[in-house]
Amino acid sequence: MVGRQEELERLESLYQSSKFEFLVMYGRRRVGKTTILQEFAKRKNVIFYSAQEKNDSLNLYDFSKMIQKYFVGQYIAPFGTWEDAFSYITKNTKDSERVVLIIDEFPFMAGPNPSIKSMLQHEIDHHWKDQNLFLILCGSSVSFMVNDIMGYESPLYGRTTSSMEVMPFDYIDGTEFFPDYTNEEKLMAYGILGGIPRYLQAFSSGNSINSNIERAILSNGAFLNDEPMMLLKMELREPNIYNSILEAIARGYNRLVEIADCIHEEKSKCSKYILTLMAIRLVEKRVPCGEKESSRKSIYVLADNFYRFWYRYLFTNKSYYDLLGVKDASQEIMEDIPNYMGVAFEEICRQYLIRQAKEKRLPFIPAEIGKWWGNNPAIRAQDDVDLLALNKKKTEGLFCECKYTGRPMPMEEYDDLVMATKAFPEEMKKHLMFISRSGYTLPVQRRAREEGAILLTIDDLFS
Repeated sequence: MVGRQEELERLESLYQSSKFEFLVMYGRRRVGKTTILQEFAKRKNVIFYSAQEKNDSLNLYDFSKMIQKYFVGQYIAPFGTWEDAFSYITKNTKDSERVVLIIDEFPFMAGPNPSIKSMLQHEIDHHWKDQNLFLILCGSSVSFMVNDIMGYESPLYGRTTSSMEVMPFDYIDGTEFFPDYTNEEKLMAYGILGGIPRYLQAFSSGNSINSNIERAILSNGAFLNDEPMMLLKMELREPNIYNSILEAIARGYNRLVEIADCIHEEKSKCSKYILTLMAIRLVEKRVPCGEKESSRKSIYVLADNFYRFWYRYLFTNKSYYDLLGVKDASQEIMEDIPNYMGVAFEEICRQYLIRQAKEKRLPFIPAEIGKWWGNNPAIRAQDDVDLLALNKKKTEGLFCECKYTGRPMPMEEYDDLVMATKAFPEEMKKHLMFISRSGYTLPVQRRAREEGAILLTIDDLFS
């Protein structure tokens, strides 16, 4: 199993507890929640029920069959109510060894019958909190799991003992899917697919990137060919407006007013739809590193590499690609990939800094890491820094330039970063770092040695 050691260790710790535990696990679709639970469930006393999109009586029938087969080895008859089913679990787990009850895709069960949450609350309060039971509710509807289970107005509020949001892989875990690729090819594959395990599995490191795009994305019927559209239809009503917003962001329209103008909708309407896209983890709000969340400089970015790839290339060009043919379309995309990879490469470098910070390999422990943009008085114009890391008191900063170009980084880029540091207080202790796909010119290398700047290449991201 690739990655997920931290999640499995946390589940194991809760399992080893001598008291009742109630974990809420959530995360966007395809992120691997069920796989984690299946791995954890091995060699344990586990009742594992996966709810389905069906009516309440059929879900109760399936649940009845599952728990009866677990406790007595055969199915007898469906319970009349959910209360009866939960009471049956109570009766059969009293004074027993540790039992894990996993309900996967809980929103499919509680959606048709919201009273199930109150029934669970009653069973927990009156029985399960004193029993050797580990309850896990899991779901892909992030807003439902956060608001309808853990939210203040939920009957289950205050009953959970732990929560876990399963996040996409970072580039290190993600690129383990491609053992035969070079480091540059690994980053390119991650830049296209992002950190969702199911998407990463669609590529084979036995095939070239070009061939994988052709086979796994562009071909009609391929899993990734219309995956974003299918998920939007599953998650949301009015997918047309959401599609328009996602396309606008993928094309580089990042501010609310720009998005609204691009899709010809009111700002207030766009804001509401963007909040929904943020809730399902497809869009992120970003502010300049070091500024408050309420900053008026906020922008919106796509949180998933594959959605950015799909909306940039397939969403607007599908009819054209059908005429062009998958082979030539794949080649055309590959010719543009260096332009596409710039944003993805910055995110990969941000993940690298986070890993380095956790291993205490940076000059200081950063309190914030992210992109910075704003006014630079030294040039009397707007400026930006690809990545900025600040310590807690903002007295020390690491300024990082990320270059995904086909030529060694020239001195002009070095000078640009030095100039950008002048937007910050002179007394701040400043460190320079450059991460370049194609290395550095000799003058840059000499200057970096003299001034103590850090020069990294793609291979360094894997060391």
